[in-house]
Amino acid sequence: MQLGLPDDSVPVKEMFERFFATESTSARVRAAEPVGFDPELWRELLALEAPFMRLSADAGGGGMSLFDACLMMEQAGRRTASAPLAESLVALRALGELGGETAREWIEKVRSGETVLTLALNETHPGEVQLVPGGAVAHGILTFDGNEVAIEVPAAPLDAPATLAGAAMGVFEPGKGERQVISSNADAGRIWSAAIEEWKLLTSAALIGISQEVLSMAAAYATDRIAFGQPIGTYQGIAHPLANDVIDADAAGMFLWWTLRGIADNTPEAGANVSMLFWWAAQTATASVAHALHTYGGYGLTNEYDLQLYHRRAKAWPLALGDPENELVRAGRRLLMGEETALPDPGPVEIDFERPEANQALVPETRAVFDSVVDPKKHLLHDHSFEGHAWDIHKALGAARLLYPEWPEKWGGRGADADSVRGARAVWYEVGYTTPSTGVTGMVADAVMKFGSPELQEEVLRRFAAGEATAALGYTEPSGGSDVFGAKTRAVRDGDDWVINGQKMFTSGANFASYVFLIARTDPDLPKHKGVTMFLVPLDLPGVEIHPVFTFMDERTNATFYSDVRIPDRYRIGEVNGGVKVLSAALTQEQGGGGYHRNVREMCDAVTEWARRTERGGRPVIEDPRTLARLAKAHAHASIGEALSARVMGARLAGQPDLAYGPASKVFSTETFIADSADLLDLAAPQSLVRGREGLGLVEMGYRHSTATTVYGGTSEVLRSMVAERRLGMPRSRA
Repeated sequence: MQLGLPDDSVPVKEMFERFFATESTSARVRAAEPVGFDPELWRELLALEAPFMRLSADAGGGGMSLFDACLMMEQAGRRTASAPLAESLVALRALGELGGETAREWIEKVRSGETVLTLALNETHPGEVQLVPGGAVAHGILTFDGNEVAIEVPAAPLDAPATLAGAAMGVFEPGKGERQVISSNADAGRIWSAAIEEWKLLTSAALIGISQEVLSMAAAYATDRIAFGQPIGTYQGIAHPLANDVIDADAAGMFLWWTLRGIADNTPEAGANVSMLFWWAAQTATASVAHALHTYGGYGLTNEYDLQLYHRRAKAWPLALGDPENELVRAGRRLLMGEETALPDPGPVEIDFERPEANQALVPETRAVFDSVVDPKKHLLHDHSFEGHAWDIHKALGAARLLYPEWPEKWGGRGADADSVRGARAVWYEVGYTTPSTGVTGMVADAVMKFGSPELQEEVLRRFAAGEATAALGYTEPSGGSDVFGAKTRAVRDGDDWVINGQKMFTSGANFASYVFLIARTDPDLPKHKGVTMFLVPLDLPGVEIHPVFTFMDERTNATFYSDVRIPDRYRIGEVNGGVKVLSAALTQEQGGGGYHRNVREMCDAVTEWARRTERGGRPVIEDPRTLARLAKAHAHASIGEALSARVMGARLAGQPDLAYGPASKVFSTETFIADSADLLDLAAPQSLVRGREGLGLVEMGYRHSTATTVYGGTSEVLRSMVAERRLGMPRSRA
């Protein structure tokens, strides 16, 4: 797994970051309006050979990888560069691939500075006018009419109408100038198609740069601007939209890398990913600049502030191709209808989302245990709730020391390496035994190992490992919701004991657990974050009551009551009044995004199968463009969610600073899980209303299950505040 910027790419990013910061200042961008072309910037780009960097070395170019070209375009986007860089990169690369004397002559014309070359993004047909980015200043336009790739030399400069944002847009009508055919062979269409896909990737990178830059600007402004006696960034109404946007912008960046990796690996969904990425980057940029402008208030509307430059370009740049929503339909055809497309050669892509190959040492043993005990007719498999817990499976795994094989042998584990554990866990997912009680107990055990007394470790860890006991979480209180550090449940010291009184809500799994990992207030005079302590409370003690609470998700949770519950001090975990440290370590493990992308893909597969065999209006539902677009959107969300989840693990493995990657991943995955399950339920209605555990029943079940995912493990509101603070550097917004 390699999700950091490769060493060889760092100088590329830094060089173009400096270049565009120096050569594409806001003053230069303003001076280039209204056309949107800076001749001096273009000359500087030529001096750097930037337009030729995707051209192969054999054709006289730099042979730059598509990954590095996207890094360059991201920096161009950050400074809203006034030059048709993406268009010229793509056009010159296509000429290099097509070859021939005319192509070589045009490459040298561009290099000499005597001409600007751009390309028409849509097929050309006589009499059909199109707006061409860079066309207003170009001396040649690369075109494709369905048969031939040609360069058309306008007889006169193209009209440059006033547009939303400067991109040197020119009004181009094919056939009005000299037409120089470059190629009409069998490769012409393939090379042209690949060029357009590359343009989408490069433009997506520029839009990501715009998004990241405006969000940094807005966060800085919200930190400095004072209203009602405090920075406006402390208000969740300001902080949370920006947090949503930076999650989406980071998601676009990860999805770009995911897509490039897929192209390099020639995965079946690579072509669909290009279209889905372009749609996602376009809508993310639009939302980011809108919320950034709103943060500035009226000042954001004024020409004196740079934000309006970004606002107009974020919307205008992708629209040169047409409606970005069309890309979802195209993605659906590629993903679900087998439509093929040519893709560019990306060159080296050193990013890797795959974890190292799992060690298979524990796989046969794990599979053997499941084979010996699992009964699909008896056990609730592929259930993501506590209802799926089965003591016979749990104990069988424990007896084989396979519940927590990564634990030290003295605590009932195997001392297994991470790769072996991954291999074993893959069998769990394969079988469908995914009950959260195992994860919760493991999380609690981790806290006991790190912060618990030796006596407590001796009492509970081997029992957990053997599958004889589980733990539940005692965080939420009826009046506190997600404000777990505002706990009112009291723990009062009485000699060597503690006496606990209070109530917890949503103590899922407590009905079969042996312990509850409970937060209690131990000093009411201290600020709420400093006066709480963590305890591991046995649930069979006098004074503990467990009352069932049933949800519409067909799950049981619990309300737990504690009346003069007396426990020895050995059940305290961590320092007195040091609960924040203990609980923060535990919460970090919960906030990784989970596996909700798997749920979304399962629902997509079910709806796709239904759409293939169901007809409406005399044709299969799968052929409806709206169906394709909606399924493609859900698939995009699933891939992005998986990429963000991988980023959490990648950062941990690399020891990188945690910029709230886990909270960001969970916000994205759970919010899109809710949206996608609702939309897919709509799409397949009314058949989707019927309950079941397979087919469309997965959609109905997913819809009900999704609702709670933005609540447990940290609500989206709390996590957004964490993202605003740690990722954007904004002031605390939960005070």
